[in-house]
Amino acid sequence: MTPRDATLKEIAVVGGGPAGLFAAEIIAQAFGVSARVTIYERMASVGRKFLLAGRGGLNLTHSEAFDLFLSRYGSAAPRLDAALRAFPPQALRQWCESLGEETFVGSSGRIFPKSFKTSPLLRAWLARLREQGVRFALRHEWRGFDGTKALVFDTPDGIQRIEADAVVLALGGASWPRLGSDGSWKALVEQGGVEVAPLLPANSGFTLAWSEHFLRSREGAPLKNLRLSCRDLSGAVHSSPGELTVTHQGLEGGGLYALGRFLRENLLANGEAWLRLDLCPDLDREEVERRIAARAVKQSLSTFLRKSLHLAPPAIGLINEASLQMGEKSATLAPAELAERIKDLPLRLTGMASIADAISTAGGIAFDEVDAFFMLRKLPGLFVAGEMLDWEAPTGGYLLQACFATGKRAGEGVVQWLGREGHGQ
Repeated sequence: MTPRDATLKEIAVVGGGPAGLFAAEIIAQAFGVSARVTIYERMASVGRKFLLAGRGGLNLTHSEAFDLFLSRYGSAAPRLDAALRAFPPQALRQWCESLGEETFVGSSGRIFPKSFKTSPLLRAWLARLREQGVRFALRHEWRGFDGTKALVFDTPDGIQRIEADAVVLALGGASWPRLGSDGSWKALVEQGGVEVAPLLPANSGFTLAWSEHFLRSREGAPLKNLRLSCRDLSGAVHSSPGELTVTHQGLEGGGLYALGRFLRENLLANGEAWLRLDLCPDLDREEVERRIAARAVKQSLSTFLRKSLHLAPPAIGLINEASLQMGEKSATLAPAELAERIKDLPLRLTGMASIADAISTAGGIAFDEVDAFFMLRKLPGLFVAGEMLDWEAPTGGYLLQACFATGKRAGEGVVQWLGREGHGQ
């Protein structure tokens, strides 16, 4: 057992991603030298997934109106409302600027650091945490609790047991496990009688049964300027603009991620899901049909669609692929049928891509298990933050914003918990 200094509050933050780092910062700011805050991380360094998220430009958050922003969290929005209002996108921008990283709003409304990189922000953040007295215990893999409720870690020096006055768990979901978040915490938490919804892929690809001919010519091809739609289990239609990429297994891309929750629910309930594509969202169906009807008899369909409707070869290939799977040939369709196919192309999804390849994770600790500061009701003094909670959101800055906001909320919960008269003394 690691000895404790009875004069200090001992606070353990398990997980070195944005949620855990931010919880540690909030706690260290509040307690100063009267507490010892230690971040325990299973990997050799912290912030690995955070760094990977910034490879294409770090999308921190989004600039849209708050009510619309909040709606992106779906059924979890009411449970995240207080945390997000207490730390909204503008607060995250100000926090970045306090670390010397100015931000800007891109043309899509997404917010990025001007450097477009994660590493300068993370370096400045870790330096500030160390100045605040936060300690880092790396290569410490959490294995649960012992009989005295001490934290048990597997370390290079063997098993260590740590007593703490309060604990924040911020161990992430189960996506990108090579970076440290593998969902192994689920069984450990469930041992305490805590309800955890199944961990499922979010912001991930879906599988389709492509023909070999289509894959040979179109694998890796982008599909741009689309409007995607699907129905949820109640029959309501949801739609989103976006782009897709053809993969060996099926499709992936931002447009798909926005509808991922509804598609996943259909797959789990029915064994299949139907995605529908509007390949010409800027033209109505009547105009598409009119242009098709004007096609010269000798003109090839592919050439005509490319010139008249400005469809790219991958989109034309997708029309042909979908038609063949229906036992038809696009070139033999009447103008009205082809127009309908272009404006409402049905694609049958057969499954989800692996959670290991997903950007984020759905599922997690049920909100009914935690209080307003994300403390587990059944395990007082134990708080959770980030993707461990049962929420999901599309890409676009919503994922990081909620990780920061829930980390802050959990950190404030620790401060409040230990501030109670006589507690932790």
